[in-house]
Order: sequence, then C-alpha cells, then structure tokens
Amino acid sequence: MNDYWLQNALKALEVTRAADCPPLEFLSVESGAAPKWTERADALGTGAGVVVRTSGSTGTPKQTLLSWEALEASAEMTAQALGGHGQWLLALQPSYVAGLAVLSRSLVGGTEPVSLLEQTTDPDRFSKAAEQLTADRRFVSLVPTQLQRLLTRPSQRLLAALRRFDAILLGGAPTNAELFDHARGLDLNVIRTYGMAETCGGCVYDGYPLPGVTVELGTHGRVLLSGPMVALGYHEDPELTAEKFEWAPDARSPQSTPLRLEEADDHQGRQRRFRTDDLGELSTQRATEVDTIAQVSGAGHSAQIVPRLTVTGRADSVLITGGVKVSAEEIRRALESHPSVREAFVAGVDDAEWGQKVVAAVVFSTASRGGNVFEELDQLISDRLSPAAVPKHYELLGGLPLLPNGKPDRQALIEMLERGAAHGQNP
Repeated sequence: MNDYWLQNALKALEVTRAADCPPLEFLSVESGAAPKWTERADALGTGAGVVVRTSGSTGTPKQTLLSWEALEASAEMTAQALGGHGQWLLALQPSYVAGLAVLSRSLVGGTEPVSLLEQTTDPDRFSKAAEQLTADRRFVSLVPTQLQRLLTRPSQRLLAALRRFDAILLGGAPTNAELFDHARGLDLNVIRTYGMAETCGGCVYDGYPLPGVTVELGTHGRVLLSGPMVALGYHEDPELTAEKFEWAPDARSPQSTPLRLEEADDHQGRQRRFRTDDLGELSTQRATEVDTIAQVSGAGHSAQIVPRLTVTGRADSVLITGGVKVSAEEIRRALESHPSVREAFVAGVDDAEWGQKVVAAVVFSTASRGGNVFEELDQLISDRLSPAAVPKHYELLGGLPLLPNGKPDRQALIEMLERGAAHGQNP
C-alpha cells in the first residue's frame, strides 16, 4: 500500500480544522486498499469536524459527531499524560477512533506519522515501520490482539523496535493480565487505555483519568465520563443523544442537577458528560503509589491523591439464569485466570429451562486438550463466583473471531454459541 493517501488525509483534516466546511468521515475499506474518506455535507452545521461510526459489535452502528475542540483537547491531554507530543506509528485504520486519534494528535503536535495498515502483526514489517520513526518521542496505539500476536515468538529486532516506543497504548478491548505482565517483563512501556469514539478515544490510562477528565459512577455503578473531549452526540439520532449525553453539574456546584444538551441557556461552566455502557468501581490512591508511565493527576483531585477506575463489566453483561444474576464479565475474567486459557468470551443465550443459559467460548494457551481442563474451569467458576455462573456449554476455538478493528466480533460469537448450545455438546 502506497502512503500517498496519508498526506492527503492530513490536509483534508486540516481544512476541516481551520474552516467552516463539511465534516469528514473515514470509510471502511477492503484489505489492501488505501484509506478513503468523504465529506459529510448532511452533517454541516452540527459543529462536528469528523464523523466516526462505531463498530456495531453489539447492534446498529452509531454516527458519533466529534468537534475539533474535542479532538484537540484529547490530543493535548494525551500529550500531557505522555510527557509531550511525539511521532506516531499508525497501525489502526483511521475509520476507527484510535486510528483517527493518531492523525489528529499528529496534526496538533506538528509531527508526521508513519503508516502500517497491512500485516501489522508481521514482525519484520512492524520492525521496519517502527524503525522509520525519527522523533525523540515515539508512540503507537494497538489493540491487545496485535501485541499478543507480535509477542508470540518475538525476534531481537522486534523487541528492540518495541522498546524504542516511549509508550505503547493498548485499547479497544480488555488487556488480560498475562499479556500485560509479559509485555512489562520484556521492558515494554505498555499502557492500558479506556475510552471510546464518544470520548475521542482513550481518556483513562491504567485506570487513572487524564488531566481534564472527570470519572463518576451513576446508578448501579455505570461509568460516566466528563470533559472537553466528549462528543457532540449522534448524528440524526436525537433520542439516543438525549439518553447518552448531558451537561454535567458545574464543578463549583457538584450537587446541582445535570442538564439535557438542548437546555443550552444554562450550561456555562459545565462539561459534556457521556453515559457509557460500562460498569465500574472508583477508588483513590496516593500519587506516590501510582504504577504507570503515564503522568496522570486526575481532574478535581489534589496532586497527592488521584482517582482510579476499575471497569468491572458492561451494563448489558448481567445475565439472569435460573433467577440468579451473574456477570458475564466476571465469568470471562475468571476463565482467563486459568493458566490453560488465553482468551474467553461469555454470553447468555435464551433457554426454556434457565431463561438465559450461560455459555462460553475459550481459546487455550496451548493446543493441548489434555487433562480435565473443563472440569477445572467449572470448579474455578463455582468456587470464585457461584454454581449458577458455571457455563452450561463451552466452545473451544483456535482464536476469537475479530472485527477489522481488532475487537471480538460479539455478534458472530453469540451466533456460534447459540448454535453450539442448541446441540448440547461440550468439547
């Protein structure tokens, strides 16, 4: 793939940044094709600079409206957390927010990225691309699957290339502890990020909100994110926009009532707030105990005490099986804690007897099926969570099916598990 598109894409983005013109949307493309984009004349007047479609992994894709004010704020808070602007390796398509963020950070920071959008987990191609970075500070954003595959049998050249990065941001999906510890053990500066298209990408690093970001918990522990990086809303979907976005209470009056976005007359001093689909827990920690290379301070807190977010699952991951509530996310984490399991996916499928039947897809860390691994998994889940949380059916896979952005293909996995559960046979 020629990189002629890259300069044109940066120029097109610069035009939207500087002028009142239609926002851009980067399009999904077939493998081997250069990225493409189009002007969204229908979104002119919304205040957006870019329209980003979600992956649609759990339903109909949404069209997220991102202003340049939000993109610039995201770029600046990222640079503040990472110790300054730098040169980026673009290893994710710009149709996804993580790839778009690399382009916008490059524009704001005045640097030129290096593009690697094909065979991103080929050690030689990755090493060659990383070696083209010449700035003093170098960064890359990857999904965990990319790093997992790169580290399967890393050469010395690849390890040297990875160690040249001042930070390797991992996002788009949870990073399991085994991968994170393995990467840290190889002296790689990895940072787990949390964010989404609606926040211009990652805005929480290793659990700590970036400067200017406020993290709160709503009803039942739903994660709420506020700050200048929050999107304008969804294009041509006012009902969903009203459900997911609001003006947060003024920092000077934190007990005041949130405002709907259309209540524009009285939002001075307020930040946009996005109601995520994730559940979490908040704690505080002394700054001296923070174990991350990101220089985070946390909005609204002193330099001595910083807030920390732990994402515990999704609001839609609570399953009711036999009248008992269980968490699909907690079951997944428990499965992945077993040394034989590299990856897992857990869902509930409709069942006449149980209401929802807990089912799981697992990828073993080795090709062996020896021993009583599934019995061990059942016992582990029963002991750590509850007997009700034990999956009624397992699918043993060579790897989880992925969307082009590297996230697990939830729809394909659920359909696969539904078919397998209907036959009623475990591996």
